[in-house]
Amino acid sequence: MREIVICGEALVDVVADRAPVSTGRLAALQPALGGGPFNVAVTLGRLGSAVSLCTAVSTDTYGEAIVAALQASGVGTGLVQRRDEPTSLALATIGTDGAAHYSFYVEGTADRLVEEPGAFPQTVAAVCFGTLSLVLEPGASVYESVMRRCHDEGRLVVVDPNIRPAVIDDHDAYRRRFASWMDAVDIVKLSDEDADWLSAGTAGTGPSDWLAAGVTAVITTAGADGVTVTTTEAVVTSPAPNVQVSDTIGAGDSVMGGVLRHLENLGALSPAAVAELGVQQWQATADFAGQVAAITVSRPGADPPWAGELRSDYVDNQQNPYPDLRSTRLSPE
Repeated sequence: MREIVICGEALVDVVADRAPVSTGRLAALQPALGGGPFNVAVTLGRLGSAVSLCTAVSTDTYGEAIVAALQASGVGTGLVQRRDEPTSLALATIGTDGAAHYSFYVEGTADRLVEEPGAFPQTVAAVCFGTLSLVLEPGASVYESVMRRCHDEGRLVVVDPNIRPAVIDDHDAYRRRFASWMDAVDIVKLSDEDADWLSAGTAGTGPSDWLAAGVTAVITTAGADGVTVTTTEAVVTSPAPNVQVSDTIGAGDSVMGGVLRHLENLGALSPAAVAELGVQQWQATADFAGQVAAITVSRPGADPPWAGELRSDYVDNQQNPYPDLRSTRLSPE
């Protein structure tokens, strides 16, 4: 069986209730497990992939809950390092449009102190990196080393930067560092806001630069405008399904999980196989990923679907099973 490893943090999202605070009272807080890489791994586990999370997790109460949640969703924990430092926290406030805005508490926490995991088994076909773990040292340098090693070993390398400007001390330095990875990356998945941020400043680069550096596909999410796949040969767009949005926590992570699951279904978990994908296959991949994300945003928190929640014809048919979704939009109600 071909396996997927997700590298990066697992943390606790503390979600602030949207109740008005004009009375001077603080909104109620609801803790939920999260972190971009954690959400991607959970998505893949629920969709039926053989997936593991490579990270460091605290031995505190939150850390125990993280490990239990991974295992309950079918995610392997053999690459999870346990540490005594506390779990990272992300305070998420939800706007009237359902979009989440974050502030982070990550000093001296377990996940940023991840250690070199060593070589992955030969069965690992694809490795995905993302979010805070690509920024916060010393873990960021550990993951960068793993990324380059996996590229040299011929594994599929995927990056989702999931930009959080508040935790990036030197914006242009990070932009330069991100650009330096592109010769070791096969797929970049990011939001349109991430793409705009990375292309800004004196060190900015964008999708065309990344493709020129050797990236095979850039996958961009844009809320109601759905998912776009850009390669050197074509641009494919899949508008988002029309659902009532609860919040957008984990939406992009669900897209990432959906993309990797669909590539697995296509037998395309290798750099060569991804490079050979045609327009119809990328269209079907974008459609599938959008359907996964649509279920996630329809309910509170990062709660991605299980395989059984997707229409069976969508899971089984790889040749654009939902052409009707092209004329719909994802819009808050």
